[in-house]
Amino acid sequence: MLKCPVVKRSHDILMVVAALLLCALQTYADGMLTEANSRVVKEVALETQFVVCGGGLSGVCAAVAAARHGAKVVLVQDRPVLGGNASSEMRMGIMGAHGDENKEAGILEELQLKNFYYNPLMRYTLWDDVILSAVREEPNITLLLNTSVDGVEMDGGRIAAVKAWNSNAYTRYVVKGRFFADCTGDGILRLSGAKFRRGRELPSEFGETYLQDGGDHRTMGNSILLQLRETKEHHPFVPPPWAYKFTDEDFAKTDEPPPPKGARRVNYKRLYPKDNNFWWIEYGGNLDTIGDANAIQEELKKIAYGVWAYMKNHPDGRAKGYELDWIGSLPGKRESTRFVGPHILTQNDVLSGGHFEDVVAYGGWTLDDHHPDAFHRKGRISVEYGCPSPFGIPFDCLYSVNVPNLMFAGRDISCTHMGLSATRVMATCAALGQAVGTAAAMLMKYGIDPVQLRRERIAELQATLEDDDCMLPFRWRKVSRLTGESKCSDEIAVLKNGIDRNYNKKDNGVWVVSGEEKIVYTWDAPRRMSGARLVFDSDMRHRSKRMRKLEATTERAQMPKMLAKSFHIDVRVGGEWHRVYEDGLNMLRFRKVSFDTVDADGLRLVVDGTWGGEKAHVFALDAL
Repeated sequence: MLKCPVVKRSHDILMVVAALLLCALQTYADGMLTEANSRVVKEVALETQFVVCGGGLSGVCAAVAAARHGAKVVLVQDRPVLGGNASSEMRMGIMGAHGDENKEAGILEELQLKNFYYNPLMRYTLWDDVILSAVREEPNITLLLNTSVDGVEMDGGRIAAVKAWNSNAYTRYVVKGRFFADCTGDGILRLSGAKFRRGRELPSEFGETYLQDGGDHRTMGNSILLQLRETKEHHPFVPPPWAYKFTDEDFAKTDEPPPPKGARRVNYKRLYPKDNNFWWIEYGGNLDTIGDANAIQEELKKIAYGVWAYMKNHPDGRAKGYELDWIGSLPGKRESTRFVGPHILTQNDVLSGGHFEDVVAYGGWTLDDHHPDAFHRKGRISVEYGCPSPFGIPFDCLYSVNVPNLMFAGRDISCTHMGLSATRVMATCAALGQAVGTAAAMLMKYGIDPVQLRRERIAELQATLEDDDCMLPFRWRKVSRLTGESKCSDEIAVLKNGIDRNYNKKDNGVWVVSGEEKIVYTWDAPRRMSGARLVFDSDMRHRSKRMRKLEATTERAQMPKMLAKSFHIDVRVGGEWHRVYEDGLNMLRFRKVSFDTVDADGLRLVVDGTWGGEKAHVFALDAL
């Protein structure tokens, strides 16, 4: 070991500083850290183009979409896993638009298909890592897990940076960016001074007839879920001593007036384990779902254990075939804060179908308004009102009305309380995230703000989203110029209609057997091309892509049988076909592939194998 040099000339300040530095460096090199040569808190400065706060499905889709379109992204997530309410920590179901033909595609469908392949037993912890892998695969994304945003730095009226704290690594971050997206649900970037709302509007403000009360701070509550395991044995459940003790009297329904006019369905506590769906263990709507989060979490734990003890130990044996397999510790939130954008989405916008000029996403859930009293209410807990599926959501709901470089996606978009009741579900939030991320890349490309994008380039944003397999209601994708100019047989002409799914009960695809050379485009003269856009059928109607409520099953999920597992692409040059691309393990619905630029007068897609079906189903082939 080297010894620290002895300082003999106390008047030589430079020698003193050098000596101290050498001592510190040598001690560090030898592995010993002390208060003299190390800091307790590390300070890290990052600079990027697009900062996404919140790593739920909306934040993940925003980050991935922006990164794939060339933007440098920092994704800040306050939990150790991604996925938010859909993660292993909360295990909420990914709900979205009603109707088999309206399922959300894009990045969300990609995640769900990869989950089928990598996680066929549908285990939640593996699902977390499927989402993580999607982020890790993008070289343009820097991911900060366990990191909470707790401040902003402003440059005039614009956000210049976010401040964040990682308690695991004792690290404080300052992340500078050009544009910012709040996908936290709670709207932490309100610290910028962005306008926001929390609570329920008066019914008269927007003429929302389904809103029975309003003009208050009350919201929908949070839920802690239970997951059960089927069993052949029966043992009584012993709850912790602090759990609530419930009796039949606690769940007796009180007389109440008929459901409001227009109600499609009313929901009550479901005190039987049949569907294993405990969303109704809900609390906190009369409190502050952000500021009172710890108290709400404690109360929900007491309720959840008490509910299961009541059900499991009930003398009628209603839960005889089940055991408690998992109980959440982190509540899932439905509602807290909503930002204000140029447009506030209302009940009436939803009911009219959302025919917006600047539509960039869609919903299709019901107007599902949960009563703030939630679990402690002896009557109905929620009322669902039917609405069109899909209904459009405009870009004007996704950026701040007063902070020029702030966008948002998820349950904190610009909407009323009633509007939120239909847009808060996670498949809708994922679509909103992909729209915001795609927009962010365009903002960087053109050096403009969201308000300018809305005014000058909204058509380009919409076309880009459609090209990335995001359906937008009341319009269809335009095929590529090369595709439009090509010739093909009548049998496959449907692939050129821009409708990349079955719709209005019409099959917009082509069925092919393995090796069949049916999908062929030709041109009168050679055309320059360098890639292809493909959409296969991934059976989006298959509801079991959602994570299971009964996790202990050993039944393995199956990839969609009609999905192409292997395929190749050929081009025709000088009268001969040449293979330019092939894939032997495709697991995705949407593919955009590249090959060396070539002048060719023919292009064909050949499916070489499926995931078990006799035929593959193809919705689109575009020459690029």
